[in-house]
Amino acid sequence: MKLDLLLRNANIITMDADRPNAHSMGVWQGRIVGLDGDVDGLDAAEVLDLDGATVTPGFIDAHCHTTWFGLGLAELDVSGARGLPQLYALLEATASAGESGAGWLLATGFSQTQHGGEFPDIRELDRITGERPLFMRHNSGHMAVVNTAALRLAGAESPSFADPDGGVIVRDAAGKPTGLVQETAQALIQQLILPYSIGDIEAAIERATRVYAAEGITSFTEAGVGGGWIGHSPVELAAYQRAAGTGRLHARAQVMPVLDVLHPLDGHAADGPGLAGLAPAGLDLGIASGFGSDMLSLGPAKVFLDGSLLGETAAVSHEYCSHGSKDNRGNTGYFQADPAALRERIEGAYAAGWSIAAHAIGDRAVDLAIDILAGCEATYGPRAVPNRIEHASMTRPEQLAQLAAAGIAVTPQASFFHGGGDGMADSLGPGRLPWAYRAASFLAAGVTLAGSSDRPVADGNVLRGMQAFVDRRTSSGAVFGNPDERLTPYQALAAYTTGAAAATGTLASKGSLVPGKLADFTVLSASPLDAGDISELQVLATAVGGRFTHSTLAAQHAPEQAALQHSSRS
Repeated sequence: MKLDLLLRNANIITMDADRPNAHSMGVWQGRIVGLDGDVDGLDAAEVLDLDGATVTPGFIDAHCHTTWFGLGLAELDVSGARGLPQLYALLEATASAGESGAGWLLATGFSQTQHGGEFPDIRELDRITGERPLFMRHNSGHMAVVNTAALRLAGAESPSFADPDGGVIVRDAAGKPTGLVQETAQALIQQLILPYSIGDIEAAIERATRVYAAEGITSFTEAGVGGGWIGHSPVELAAYQRAAGTGRLHARAQVMPVLDVLHPLDGHAADGPGLAGLAPAGLDLGIASGFGSDMLSLGPAKVFLDGSLLGETAAVSHEYCSHGSKDNRGNTGYFQADPAALRERIEGAYAAGWSIAAHAIGDRAVDLAIDILAGCEATYGPRAVPNRIEHASMTRPEQLAQLAAAGIAVTPQASFFHGGGDGMADSLGPGRLPWAYRAASFLAAGVTLAGSSDRPVADGNVLRGMQAFVDRRTSSGAVFGNPDERLTPYQALAAYTTGAAAATGTLASKGSLVPGKLADFTVLSASPLDAGDISELQVLATAVGGRFTHSTLAAQHAPEQAALQHSSRS
């Protein structure tokens, strides 16, 4: 047998309890065929002496927004501005240059936390942009800043315009829009911009996944496509399929369609009805979670139950704390639709074979998610792709056992701690802060914890995400939430490998370096298990199915191949 690739002289962290470490690994036809003695004496088309470098399973980002991130790489990025004058200057320079195309000025990366808690003045935005419509995404994705021209195009400029269900057009005391649109109100503006073309989305996917490859990411879950305010086209999946077919998809993708695009299915009477006569709801041809290949597959259906902590729109059981000039008396956030309607739609999707990924940030939303998902599983049974709660940002102590009993995986993002931790601490107050973004207590309760970034909402670099799980430091240097929630380096690595694989229903094929599994791996400059600062490690190479998507390594070919290459040159 001749291997396609042989790694040797490496520090291999397998994440397999039965065989935790190795020094060599063989790859054939995209899969791992053996470790150490298993591959002794075997020839290989390509041999890499790693000189003691560390090899881990490929990193898995279990919740990110790849199309959004890739599109943002080609738009005005305002995340570097500090203070509104710098923001205005960036917008003015772009507006004057006539960039962003199609008449719209599109920007990404805004956060009030970078501007002393202040939002832009719509009068200043109107001065800068004139009649050119502006759409500037907040980095949370749960709100955006627009100008009067955009509101006018949407027909939403009038003080009498009604807020959409699950969203708010923020207004001043006189009823005039301030330029801030929250949650589903964003769709009023986005529907004027969407859909993006398949070609534009495919290019965005390539831009994004090239970054992923350079950061050691071999798999990711795209958390919402096809509709709602998070999707970019009703045929967004086609762009992924085309990217996969043309070699422009540089990491394995699990794609979550938003619940909005599922519809009632008129199959045989024996295929339904569901709960209380509920008709199953899915996609045409009856495809559901798990459909696809190792490179591109469908994940759970994504549904938004509430908003965000940064925007103080997440549904919590006790009102947010007032801080600075923000009066939060009576503010407990809100659901993005009537809970009864959300329940009916989720049950319909589950009845059609879909697993569910419920965005639930506040503890009140987590209550709703647990109740619905546990009920669905009790009626229809478990799904091969696990049900999940996206973020699970605020969880009360009694909810931990409920999550474990229902087999619901969670995806809290440690990447929020640095940029948003201090602001969330102000909103929650010391009494509830220990409930925020748990990690160690999830594991102790037996809940599957998946590493993820929510990129571009937060920093998507996995090494920095791992370090954040370990130290939980905010930008002020404080430890966010309960210090006991800090993970060990091994637990942090597990979150982005075995934990993320389990949460995405793919643990049988990836997440650990075991013979028979996919040869997805990351080569690091040193071990994350004993690094002083994991974030300072370098990604030397990334491989998907044994094929390098990123590498700074020099290959040493088998002797006979080297001889052939020499002969062809002479």
